[in-house]
Amino acid sequence: MATIKDVAKYAGVSTTTVSHVINKTRFVAEDTTKAVWAAIKELNYSPSAVARSLKINTTKSIGMIITTSESPFFAEIVLAVEEFCYRKGYSLFLCNTQNEPEKIQNHLDMLIKKRVDGILVMCSEYTDNSFDIFENTNIPKVIMDWGMSDERSDIILDHGFEGGYLATQHLIENGHKDIAVITGNLNKVIAKTRFEGFKTALADSNLTLRDEWVLEGDFEPEGGYECMTNLLKSGQTLPTAVFCFNDVMALGAISAITEKGLKVPQDISVIGYDNIHSSRFYAPPLTTVHQSKSRLGAAALELLLERIEDNEKAKEPKILEFFPELVKRSSVKNLTIKE
Repeated sequence: MATIKDVAKYAGVSTTTVSHVINKTRFVAEDTTKAVWAAIKELNYSPSAVARSLKINTTKSIGMIITTSESPFFAEIVLAVEEFCYRKGYSLFLCNTQNEPEKIQNHLDMLIKKRVDGILVMCSEYTDNSFDIFENTNIPKVIMDWGMSDERSDIILDHGFEGGYLATQHLIENGHKDIAVITGNLNKVIAKTRFEGFKTALADSNLTLRDEWVLEGDFEPEGGYECMTNLLKSGQTLPTAVFCFNDVMALGAISAITEKGLKVPQDISVIGYDNIHSSRFYAPPLTTVHQSKSRLGAAALELLLERIEDNEKAKEPKILEFFPELVKRSSVKNLTIKE
């Protein structure tokens, strides 16, 4: 395997000149540059990525720490980040944490050893301990969080209140008055804000919130299935519609409804949240609230690249703002239309 010394000897220059040509760290005459690249091609020389990174102090790599890539919501964000990295000439190291501080620390140590240029952190919740972990490194980073929870993090302002209101109002406009809700964990900001929007929409239409129709899920399909199953076997009057706080819980709820011998939306309407890619292929296609995962991923990485380039304006915590949009499909029945 050819070395940089072989290239220098073949081209008739010093190894320092070869390094400057490869890394573009100093002006080299055009004829000399052509000779070096001709030697590289002839000898099939491949510079060591580690050696190059030590010379130019960059590895053209990004680390991304997320809760789990199994979640369709996070998976679509990762896809957007990866595509954006590719276009910018960066490689991506992906780390799943399941929100475990020990895993966060281990992944962070690994990324530091890999000498990544920056770290993008996008977990569904943080503890003081996990914030302290990230603060102990001076690697450029973007730590995304939902809601105004900590002045040390960048904020994803997704207008969850408006999204919760939008989904509920759509059900009300379609004649639904008996509406249940399957929330996420209500100690999380994203669930709290959507729940507040849901309650406000009911109140604005003078509709009663029934405590037995508030079921706390976990943002997983199993949680949606379990909550819906418990509601169906409660023996109480059933709602005409259910608002699920994400699409995968809506999928679980639809499965439970179908197993009971009921149909969506003929017997019970279902509306979701997030507009994940697969939601259009549910049976029936799911009416939901859209959040742009691609714009979120691209915006977060763009901010990180600005910090890597040491842009002073990018150093302060930033707010990335996104607005929810209703996506109408086939899972909500219009009760105002007489059959």
